[in-house]
Amino acid sequence: MHSFVYRANALLTFAVTILALMCAMASLSDNFNSPSPTAEVQVLNINWFQKKPDGDDEVSLTLNISANLQTLFTWNTKQVFVFLAAEYETPKNALNQVSLWDGIIPTKEHAQFWIHTTNKYRFIDQGSNLRGKGFNLTLHWHVMPKTGKMFADKLAMTGFRLPETYR
Repeated sequence: MHSFVYRANALLTFAVTILALMCAMASLSDNFNSPSPTAEVQVLNINWFQKKPDGDDEVSLTLNISANLQTLFTWNTKQVFVFLAAEYETPKNALNQVSLWDGIIPTKEHAQFWIHTTNKYRFIDQGSNLRGKGFNLTLHWHVMPKTGKMFADKLAMTGFRLPETYR
């Protein structure tokens, strides 16, 4: 006969193996989800566009951000981190990214939203490269699952341009 400790060890090992197998299946099942989020960003106003005393350009924008990210949520989604970035090119760098706004979406019910805001973080370029510069506003998201690897993607909106002169 096997002792109580031996039987408890066998039962615990079996339970942990089944739990690991269920976690792996849950993580793999998310690969079959094909999300189709939508977003739209409007620049309502350029509040100010100035050259700071240290020579850097700074911009303040008023934005309308609307998005429907509900398709990112599955039963395995814990939360979604989302942020809006201004992306542009300069002679020094092929890609400059400046985060303007961010948020954490805890549930599917909160994943459809409309926000009227100014940029939460300062839109500053190191140098005088922003005058007349075209830029994209890109909505990035990172899906944080309960189990498995994180998934990240983005949606770029093009056609935005800053003025030629400071105001």
